[in-house]
Parts: sequence; structure tokens; C-alpha cells
Amino acid sequence: MEELVALLTRHGLAVVFGVTLAARIGAPVPAAPLLVVAGALARMDQLSAWACIAVSLAANLAGDAVWFWSGRRWGHRVLRVLCRISMSPDSCVSQSESLILKWGGHSLVAAKFVPGVSVVAAPMAGALAMPWSRFLLFGLFAGAVWTLAFLGLGMLFSAQVGQVLALLAEGGVIAGAAVVLVVVALLARRWWRRRRFRREVAIPRITVQELRSLMQDGRAPVVIDVRARGSTQADPRRIPGARAVELNAIEALAPELPQDREIVLYCNCPNEASAARAAVLLAGKGVQRARPLAGGLEAWWAAEPALSLA
Repeated sequence: MEELVALLTRHGLAVVFGVTLAARIGAPVPAAPLLVVAGALARMDQLSAWACIAVSLAANLAGDAVWFWSGRRWGHRVLRVLCRISMSPDSCVSQSESLILKWGGHSLVAAKFVPGVSVVAAPMAGALAMPWSRFLLFGLFAGAVWTLAFLGLGMLFSAQVGQVLALLAEGGVIAGAAVVLVVVALLARRWWRRRRFRREVAIPRITVQELRSLMQDGRAPVVIDVRARGSTQADPRRIPGARAVELNAIEALAPELPQDREIVLYCNCPNEASAARAAVLLAGKGVQRARPLAGGLEAWWAAEPALSLA
């Protein structure tokens, strides 16, 4: 632990920049707690507060700009990549989209403090065609608010943070082991939540070929697109005849759905997570013939590009 404190003292600015940039890109690193520690060290005259603010702002803006540019350039493809690092993909996209559509550039400030949404907000803003000038202005403001909030906490409670650092330094190997155990416990909890979620949505799927057969045979399945509205704006592709109903509104739709027809739900996230969740919610409302489309929209598009354009 003494080495860690020494590292922060000698290379604090580089560490703050690297960890903050990694967090903005999406890595699960403790950028906010690190900034609190940096604030305490700044109050103790072991780091420059102004320099910490500058490198934190630069890292925030650089990381967000990469995602914003990617969202403008590749749209739904980038959002699909982000889905892979989220346990509840469309939920994060939906929250981010709602913030941006309601608050515009100000949403980038709020997103900094919402877990899971902070990484999705910048590419979503890009996919929704927010102007570069507006993004840079509010991105800089958002980075400043976030930086000053956590750096200020560290400066305000520098005595308490110093005591914790001293305790960790005195604890040596035991303190280091405790920190490692906490990190391992957090990772294990996240793994367990993902595993539990996958068990919950491990229900039978319908294939693209089966869906096409139902359509061609005149058995008229009800096809529902459960993607968030922001996802459909970024990726306007849709299965012909599909009805758009977001996941948070799917239970209210249950009384309207026929009991004698197949209900096919699709999204564009890995493992059909949102579509499977929608099927589980409908089953809880008595709709027993609801199934997610295996592979989702991407599978349909890959197998039936001509039909998708119809």
C-alpha cells in the first residue's frame, strides 16, 4: 500500500488521466474513488489540484469524443458493441436515449453520474446526430462537473481520506489482500447476476426459418420489436409488419395479444436478452405463446435481406 501511495504521489497525474480515460471508454475501473484520493493529496500539497482538473477534463473529453464519433460514424453497430458489456442492454440504451431526447446536451452531465448510462450516452448522442459543437460544449461542462464533484469531495474530507490511506499503508499485505477480496467479490457478484439473468431468460427460441414459414403459410404471427426508441432511430431496419413496443411497455400490451397466434419478439442485443425478458414478462401475464427470435434482428437481416427491405 505504501507503494500505491508513492505511485499516486509521483505519477498521480498520469494515473488520474489513464484511469479516467479507461473509465470513459468503458473499462470497469474506479475512476471516481481515485479522483477523491487525488483531491485529498492535492489538499495535502502532494499533487496540483489545477493539474488534476486539467488531466481529468482531457481524459473525459477524449474518451467521450471517441464514442461520440463512433456513434455518428457507425450508429447501431456501436450500440450493439456496447450491448455486449451491459447485462441489461436495451435498458441502458433506453435510459440514455430518454435523457438525451428530454434534456439534450444537458443529459451528458446527468449521464456521468448514472452507472451503465455514462458510456452509452456519448455514442447515443452521436447516433442521434447531435452537432459536434453542442457535444463538445456540453461534454466539457459535464467533465468539469464530474471532476469538481469528486475532486472536491477528496479535498473536503482530506483528513479522513489521509487516515484511510495511512491505515492501508500500515496494514501492508493484509490491507492489500482485503482490497483484492473486495474487487473479487464485486466481480463475482456481477458474474452471478449475469448467470442468474441468463437462467431466467433461458426459454425456447423461434428461428428465422420458422418465422418465415409462419408468414408464408398465412398463420400471421404477431411480431414485436422491443428495442428502445433510440435503437430504432439509430438502426431503422425492421422486420416487415413488426409492431414497435419498448420493453417497459410490454406488460401493458398483454391483454391485447391473441392467445391463438404465435407472438415473436426481437431485439438486436446479444443472447436476445431484451426479447427473452419480454417473453418472460408476457408469460407472467398469461401469454404463453410468446418466443424471442433467435439471433434477433441481425439474424433476420443476414438471412432475409430482401424480405427485410420489403
